[in-house]
Amino acid sequence: MPRIEPFERYTSRYENWFEENRPAYESELKALKANIPSHARGLEIGVGSGRFAAPLGILLGVDPSSRMLDIAHKRGIEVVKGVAEKLPFADSSFDLALMVTTICFLDDIESAFREVNRILNPDGSFIIGFIDKNSSVGRPYTEKRKKNVFYEIANFYSVNEVVSLL
Repeated sequence: MPRIEPFERYTSRYENWFEENRPAYESELKALKANIPSHARGLEIGVGSGRFAAPLGILLGVDPSSRMLDIAHKRGIEVVKGVAEKLPFADSSFDLALMVTTICFLDDIESAFREVNRILNPDGSFIIGFIDKNSSVGRPYTEKRKKNVFYEIANFYSVNEVVSLL
């Protein structure tokens, strides 16, 4: 079952994070822009409110949260309600799939990765932005997760765990 309750209930708090932490957000965007290959058809999985898809020129996003999708749509993103573990798209229909801080909220990360493989064309790219639980950023998130409405439902992974799952 999708973990959407905090995203539906605390939408403003989610959006405010980007304003209150603008330098962190802008550095994330800069890192993504530097690594996203040119693409004809891209998809952000776990698009949320479109904070990454819109500035990165990704015009389509999927997410299980209706409230987040409403905001993403207002940012110019074509939105589809759905989950990463069962993507509502045809095989080989994208040349870019992006997930930013999404894997920690998945119910079944292996199924989601299989779905990404299915929807990407053979030369496609999959870019994942995530909080490494062993990093200097990830350790405090893990330690404070019970005090955060979003991260208390998250499962954080290490780089080695994500690589292994891929």
